[in-house]
Amino acid sequence: MATTSSMFMYSLTIQPPTSVTQAILGQFAGNKEQQIVTASGSRLTIHRPDPTQAKITTILSQDLFGIIRTLAPFRLAGSNKDYIIIGSDSGRITIIEYVPSQNRFNRLHLETFGKSGVRRVIPGQYLAVDPKGRACLIASVEKNKLVYVLNRNAQADLTISSPLEAHKAQTLVFALVGLDVGYENPVFAALEVDYTECDQDPTGQAYEDLEKSLVYYELDLGLNHVVRKWSDPVDRTATMLLQVPGGTDGPSGVLVCGLDNVTYRHSNQDAFRVPIPRRRGATENPERKRYITAGVMHKMRGAFFFLLQSEDGDMFKVTLDMVEDDAGQATGEVKRLKIKYFDTVPLASNLCILKSGFLFVASETGNHHFYQFEKLGDDDNEIEFDSDSYSADASEPYTPAFFTPHPAENVNLVESIDSMNPQMDCKVANLTEADAPQIYSICGTAARSSFRTLKHGLEVNDIVDSELPSAPTRVWTTKITRNDQYDAYIVLSFASGTLVLSIGETVEEVSDTGFLSTAPTLAVQQLGEDALIQVHPRGIRHIRADRRVNEWPAPQHRSIVAATSNERQVAVALSSGEIVYFEMDPEDGSLAEYDEKREMSGTVTCLSLGEVPEGRMRSQFLAVGCDDSTVRILSLDPESTLENKSVQALTSAPSALKIMAMADSASGGSTLYLHIGLWSGVYLRTVLDEVTGELSDTRTRFLGPRKAELFQVSVKGQQAVLALSSRAWLGYSDPQTKGFTLTPLNFPALAWASNFSSEQCVEGVVGIESQSLRIFSIEKLGNSLLQESIPLTYTPRKFIRHPEQPLFYVIESDNNTLAPSTRQRLINDTNLVNGDAAILPPEGFGYPRAEGHWASCIQIVDPVTTKACLQQIDLEDNEAAVSIAAVSFASQDDETFLIVGTGKDMTVAPRAFTAGFIHVYRFLEDGKELEFIHKTKIEQPPQALLGFQGRLLAGVGKDLRIYDLGLKQLLRKCQAEVAPNLVTGLQTQGSRIIVSDIQESVVYVVYKYQENRLIPFVDDAVARWTTCTTMVDYETVAGGDKFGNLWLLRCPQKASEESDEEGSGAHLIHERQYLQGAPNRLNLMCHFFPQDIPTCIQKTQLVAGGRDILVWTGFQGTIGILVPFVGREDVDFFQTLEQHLRTEDAPLAGRDHLIYRSYYVPVKGVIDGDLCERYALLPNDKKQTIAGELDRSVREIERKIADMRTRVAY
Repeated sequence: MATTSSMFMYSLTIQPPTSVTQAILGQFAGNKEQQIVTASGSRLTIHRPDPTQAKITTILSQDLFGIIRTLAPFRLAGSNKDYIIIGSDSGRITIIEYVPSQNRFNRLHLETFGKSGVRRVIPGQYLAVDPKGRACLIASVEKNKLVYVLNRNAQADLTISSPLEAHKAQTLVFALVGLDVGYENPVFAALEVDYTECDQDPTGQAYEDLEKSLVYYELDLGLNHVVRKWSDPVDRTATMLLQVPGGTDGPSGVLVCGLDNVTYRHSNQDAFRVPIPRRRGATENPERKRYITAGVMHKMRGAFFFLLQSEDGDMFKVTLDMVEDDAGQATGEVKRLKIKYFDTVPLASNLCILKSGFLFVASETGNHHFYQFEKLGDDDNEIEFDSDSYSADASEPYTPAFFTPHPAENVNLVESIDSMNPQMDCKVANLTEADAPQIYSICGTAARSSFRTLKHGLEVNDIVDSELPSAPTRVWTTKITRNDQYDAYIVLSFASGTLVLSIGETVEEVSDTGFLSTAPTLAVQQLGEDALIQVHPRGIRHIRADRRVNEWPAPQHRSIVAATSNERQVAVALSSGEIVYFEMDPEDGSLAEYDEKREMSGTVTCLSLGEVPEGRMRSQFLAVGCDDSTVRILSLDPESTLENKSVQALTSAPSALKIMAMADSASGGSTLYLHIGLWSGVYLRTVLDEVTGELSDTRTRFLGPRKAELFQVSVKGQQAVLALSSRAWLGYSDPQTKGFTLTPLNFPALAWASNFSSEQCVEGVVGIESQSLRIFSIEKLGNSLLQESIPLTYTPRKFIRHPEQPLFYVIESDNNTLAPSTRQRLINDTNLVNGDAAILPPEGFGYPRAEGHWASCIQIVDPVTTKACLQQIDLEDNEAAVSIAAVSFASQDDETFLIVGTGKDMTVAPRAFTAGFIHVYRFLEDGKELEFIHKTKIEQPPQALLGFQGRLLAGVGKDLRIYDLGLKQLLRKCQAEVAPNLVTGLQTQGSRIIVSDIQESVVYVVYKYQENRLIPFVDDAVARWTTCTTMVDYETVAGGDKFGNLWLLRCPQKASEESDEEGSGAHLIHERQYLQGAPNRLNLMCHFFPQDIPTCIQKTQLVAGGRDILVWTGFQGTIGILVPFVGREDVDFFQTLEQHLRTEDAPLAGRDHLIYRSYYVPVKGVIDGDLCERYALLPNDKKQTIAGELDRSVREIERKIADMRTRVAY
């Protein structure tokens, strides 16, 4: 990368893509459990389905920095562990295993066979494995097939042979599957088309007569080569193959799925064919034929069945009947093929049936679903269609089969897994007046689409919320003896007294505990074996097991202002600035005061003693915070008691301290930390050296405007720190990376909190919220982006926010879908022949389909108060909404109107339409209602609308137009042809307009008010298929294109200044064109390939007090950010780190990281933060090596990487 670039960005993923392109099932951990492995873009994720709780949890997710094209599980004979084969764009076959002990993927083999990239003749598109794990075949779309023999050596390690070729030129492959042939030679089946004759025939007759064949390839293990064993023509519409069990389990062979039919084929059996049943119903077209889009085969003891899914989401159960011999035993010969309707689930990219009786549906769009089988549909009344009634010849006509869809009976939805695929548009805004903005996004398709609100926070399970007589200031829980498993008391401190509640079946007040109830409490501690301590402003109360009370009174005219304790030590600070330290006598359990008091320089605000380490007598250090903005570490060693060990200056006075041991990713073990909360709402975490007491490696985070309080809590088996400011935050070790993570809780702000453990709630937190006592627990630590979903009607296309109110306006449209009015007319028409099926909810069954029809609407969404759609306006006359804008018209006293652009009778490809319209709506009831005013007919659907200087700017075809609002329609004021093909997006600042073209990047246009002219003055040298743009500043535009690139372009300084000069209109019009374009060209500042199609990009902040960054969202559900670097020094550091990681932690699937990020254009000015963050996951020796090369410590590098993320995002 040229370091001469003047702009550098740091690219990070906030939410990885959620669309699953492939899901496979296997026992990857080597135990009896099955896991699901999914591929999403470049990420490989392993999930653990929990049959007892009916949940799916993610164990590990890793970015492969390459496009995962296909996955397959395989297992060597006699082994109990499945390996994963990956076909990617690296031109290599990769075999990996999951190592559960280290929770990581380990690469076993990487065999190169061709060029990198997704190419037509390089294998990697199809992958099939022999069911007995002896060989795998990897194939390209055209010509090339390679077979690898898999085996194990004397050390029982997996070995892979050299590839055996099975190439055939000018042959296209449509599907590939491994045949189940028992232990005979492995056979692979492919659907192929030979196009040799089509290429040479100019008349097109050969194409009409083209045949699709089912071809068997046999690997002869004796001779070690591959032969083309059998070939037979099949239905030309066939697209999919499914393996039929063989050997002792079944007849072997394949199911061939084509348009409207499923056929059983095998080289030594007859063909059997059944139709794909069609839906019955008034709104269904009886002539519409379906394809099978997904399928799965499941083997049980002595039986097997298939579930095939059609493009409507209907699942069909397919079974085979065998010919029986005289004794009634099934032979290996097939008698008939049977199909019947099973249930309807969302359209899936993959179906997985688990042995534990669950079905995982990796949805093509929207949330993924996890179902439990209730029954297998054997005893229902569904009509079964069998092959006896249908000819096996594909050319013969037959009567179609019909079924009536019904709500799910055989499967029951137990969990829905959030997925934001496809994500169509997004806005970052702070509508709830919280301290950080929220992300609002529209995603999904048809009736399964939704409007999502994303908030940064952890999910909290609220257990108790009870009102108290007055507002307490502090709360503690305590055990009575050291060996108690659960807490016995909740102690509440009020301004003038203390209340003790006992924890049992119910929580009730108790008065005979020995606690002083007439004074507020400063600390409560279970001391020694069975004693309790209560610290109050006038002294320390030591309550023994036999209810004897020893009282240590505070010296005269002084009171206690701060206290801290652990099970052996107590320290208190007096109002005079003195510190008094006590230790428990191990003999008789009494508290012994240390002779000397230590005087501090200022008033003590907070103290902290750490826990007593295992096998030690005492905690070594006491942390003291004073109002002179310092923290001092004092030694508690008997030789040097209360001596100063170290001091740290702070930016404001400390309000809370906590010494705690936590897991540490830098050392791999656990480390002692001092957590500091300041009055200014800042949280610091610093490493406390266990020997010298030195403080080092400080990390800071702004929590909120209120002072920070800190508490130690236990969450999911680990010690965590709960930090309270204007909202509650939890600091914990991330389950996957082990790095320290600080995340807000989705919970009201608390004043004080304490760890809580009882029989009903083992790991909980008790807290005070104004006058309420709250008890809650935190169930999941992995996902820190919380989603709230509001269902929409059709596929959302774009949305905008109301200029003042917290409301959004969404335009939605679906192609080839019946509009509501047409649907109603069909239902009311009594002459229709196609049955009288009940009207089914479209969320589960989709809308009725029809060629050429559009269903479209405008919805008002309120995501804050009602969390619902307030109004829906359906569009009539086959119009579909394509663009939306809120425009304030100067001619109407700056009143804001909603403008919606529509197209009539549109065809998506090739692009066609009969007309376009611009609708104008007025806002009523503060934007909660829309009133239609008029619509203006134009030649083409306007793909982009924008408010511009009190008028409307519209992109119509190649033209840019300015309209003003008239009484009966919009009035055209100005027009110019500015784009080479089609205007798809508009941005503006001042008189400058940035116009996106569908395939020719962006054009900068200036509007000259005096001449009323629109003049393009600078465009781009590269043809970019623009999907979204935003203005970063007056000269610079950031955007994305449909091949998955992000880029920043800047206008040359001279051209920019010329365009804005007074009276430069005439000069710009007559300036000479350069290469059939504008006179000047844009400069490329940054370029990056994130491997998801950007659908929206905007400049915004994500955290309170954070810098401006670019937030972009991807089509597959990705949310990413680009953070600008401020200084040259950081750029050099991260560039060097990135280079080291490319070699030390090379991508798992063998793709070269630099070439991957430069897929279409060499990467420029962008550092890959996702790669840098993998540093924390490296083994310690590699971390040390890289740290040595960079001349920094491991901690320092980890801090810099963490800061890049936490300062601007989550």
